[in-house]
Amino acid sequence: MSQTVGGISVANVVVIGTQWGDEGKGKIVDLLAEFADVVVRFQGGNNAGHTMVIKGEKFINHLVPSGILQNKLCVLGNGMVVDPAVLLKEMDFLESKGIDIGPDLIKISEIAQLIMPYHQRIDVAREEKKGSQQIGTTGRGIGPAYEDKVARRGIRFAELLEPETFAEKVHSLLEEKNFYLQSLFNAQPLDADSIIAQYRVYAERLAPHVANVSVIVDEALRKRKQLLFEGSQGTHLDIDHGTYPYVTSSNT
Repeated sequence: MSQTVGGISVANVVVIGTQWGDEGKGKIVDLLAEFADVVVRFQGGNNAGHTMVIKGEKFINHLVPSGILQNKLCVLGNGMVVDPAVLLKEMDFLESKGIDIGPDLIKISEIAQLIMPYHQRIDVAREEKKGSQQIGTTGRGIGPAYEDKVARRGIRFAELLEPETFAEKVHSLLEEKNFYLQSLFNAQPLDADSIIAQYRVYAERLAPHVANVSVIVDEALRKRKQLLFEGSQGTHLDIDHGTYPYVTSSNT
């Protein structure tokens, strides 16, 4: 399972930032992706980005692993929280630049968590309420999505693809979320039916990409494929080992 890169024999590689995430990981991942068969993003959401310049063209990937620029199989793993609107916008941009973003090249874990509109609304409302004591979240719903995951009330991609299950969960969860938003933050409530309709469109487009990626990764390992694991943020933003509480909500 090893391969020689620059005179050095390497096995499967994990790229992780040692600071706060601005160490230039994108450049390193892009360099190593040439020698990989599969590039896996294993945590985080669209609160991080890898910037690459290819032939004068700038690409900023927030969710799709940068190996997509080299026609590699790219996996969005189960440790991620994914905003489907952001993912589709990113995929549309890549496609407009002539990059293949088909289901054979982009796979999304069926047990990755969805970022929902109420996650974003709560994220922003909390920061505004804290005033000068803000911890500096991006307001993109990352933290609240991970909270729901740990509390066992998150919605996963597998459920997005089951319309009745998804609708039931949204109606059930939104009752609590709206009460929280209105009572504590005096914020406007969200409409369940509008969210369901919006996410049904996302489901139709993303369904071909959703898979059991554990099986895909295992098969790649058994075939002695080269895997590159692409971290986001950096060690100091790790929920356990970082500069708590000024950290992200996942293990980097």
